[in-house]
Amino acid sequence: MDTFGKKLRECREAKGLSQKDLAKLLNTSYSVIGKYERDEMLPSIEAAKKIAKLIDTTVGYLLGESNDTNVLRDTAMLKRLNDINSLPDKDKVCVLYTIDHLLASVKTQAVYK
Repeated sequence: MDTFGKKLRECREAKGLSQKDLAKLLNTSYSVIGKYERDEMLPSIEAAKKIAKLIDTTVGYLLGESNDTNVLRDTAMLKRLNDINSLPDKDKVCVLYTIDHLLASVKTQAVYK
């Protein structure tokens, strides 16, 4: 399992930021970012929230609560998932049923290509 530091570095680099760039955005020193990435130190909850927002991910991903980086980095997809989650249970079941069947159809078509 990847650590907070490894995930932070991966996301920071994917965003094209150096440690110095991220440190400047957080009003801290690059050595602090280095300590986070080497797992020598963990940020406060507030700092973790700011970091996640700056590198287009979630605190949950950085903490290992989720392994799906792409969905959580895509803010439009995350909004859709939150919208679905806020629906009444009956509607949520219908939407998820439809999505499940569309995904199954696409996967089946991919097998036969």
